[in-house]
Amino acid sequence: MSIPCLTGGQLAVLSEDDIGKVHSATLAALTEVGVRVEYPPALALFRDHGCRVDFDRRIVFIPEHVLRRALDTAPSCFTLYGKSTEWDVSVDLERVYTIGGSCALEVLDLEGARRKATLQDLVDLTRLQDGLENLHIMHSLVVPQDIPQPGFERIMFANVVAHTTRNFYSQGQGGHSIRDQVEMAAVIQGSTEEVSRRPIFTIVCCLISPLVQTAERVEELMEAARLGIPLYIEVDTMVGATAPVTIAGALVEECANVLCGVTLAQLVNPGCPCIFSIASGIFNMTNGQYSGAAPEANLLHAATAQMARFYGLPFQGGTGIEATVPDAQAGYERALQVLTNALAGTNFIHLSVGMMEQMLLASYEQCVIDDEILGAAFRVTRGVEVNEDTLALEVLREVGPGGNFLGHDHTAKHLRKEFWFPKITNRETYPGWMAAGGKDMRQRANERAREILATHHPRPLSSEQEGEVHGIAKAAQQWALSHPMLDYQEG
Repeated sequence: MSIPCLTGGQLAVLSEDDIGKVHSATLAALTEVGVRVEYPPALALFRDHGCRVDFDRRIVFIPEHVLRRALDTAPSCFTLYGKSTEWDVSVDLERVYTIGGSCALEVLDLEGARRKATLQDLVDLTRLQDGLENLHIMHSLVVPQDIPQPGFERIMFANVVAHTTRNFYSQGQGGHSIRDQVEMAAVIQGSTEEVSRRPIFTIVCCLISPLVQTAERVEELMEAARLGIPLYIEVDTMVGATAPVTIAGALVEECANVLCGVTLAQLVNPGCPCIFSIASGIFNMTNGQYSGAAPEANLLHAATAQMARFYGLPFQGGTGIEATVPDAQAGYERALQVLTNALAGTNFIHLSVGMMEQMLLASYEQCVIDDEILGAAFRVTRGVEVNEDTLALEVLREVGPGGNFLGHDHTAKHLRKEFWFPKITNRETYPGWMAAGGKDMRQRANERAREILATHHPRPLSSEQEGEVHGIAKAAQQWALSHPMLDYQEG
């Protein structure tokens, strides 16, 4: 199976004039306000390449010519590699893909119990996602709470890569973590040189709004760039709290912060693949919490997709939903989110499977429901194909007034391509639905999840590779446990 080619970008919420105004404001923010970068080696690198740096306040001011030089070397097209070529992701500014959920601390399991996530949940949810048709890039859907937390990402890496053939969206805890993950990938790929040439994983670096880049994240960014690992450079703003309350103002903060990170990655290693990334939402003024499923958050994602394309950078967007159980609210929140992002041309729709309750909860059933929603949304995004064959004028002539097209060859030829066939959606009337057991979508999703877990057992690694990767991960976690506090002041 290969990944279908789906292109977005039909939805534009910003005019060309709007894009120009946001860009001008972003340049002003970079040159006049600056970005606080809390890692001394990065400050020195910015200074050495023509940026004004206030070392006392750790503020970097990036002139337009430095930004342009960085954008010139940041590629618009590249490949994210799977462990098998069928899951290679060809990245450009038009194609749309999905990334799984991210780092929930609790799960809603198939027995209906809400509890803390375990290492077994990480393995099972990885296998479940790997069995879904519309999931293209794997992420750790949960952070296991039954393991020590320092170095947890090394353990997640070992357990995820052992149960998927897809490219893995990983994360770090400082530069040492990046090197450990390269070492594990080298076991699978044969050498560190092969990892740099065809990395089977990526690293996300989450920056802080407004306009702050912590030392740990910057060290990860620089180490990943040095080693040739593609980067998702991410800002997660809360509109009205950590960013201006206006969507346009939030766009400016996002652009300035992310572009500073992209510039740094290109200074370290010109040509390193960088993906403009957000998981932004609004600040809910009624309860003081983050809201990623609000319509304004969807608008912000659509607008950011346009700005990322303007800068020639692939774009990752997406957030969790607010619903706490797989219900009608979960359905409409996910559908609006996915459809808006797909039509806006979000190249990587992140957190698109299984994430609930403001990204705190992972649901086995919602994984299956989300895959169904993605299938329907992608059919809408694919649009209408118009050519001589699909216009079917000759078929109309043959069938004529009052005829029937069901038995015509044209119908058989186009049926599978034209129609989307759901897996768990009910299309029966009440008697047919009752005859099939009268089950609601959550019940049908539960059955489908159990079926996948019972039958889908990807084993992309040999037993020797798996053992060696787990050994590296355990040793790396022990190192992290013995080095709980790192001093980034001197780099």
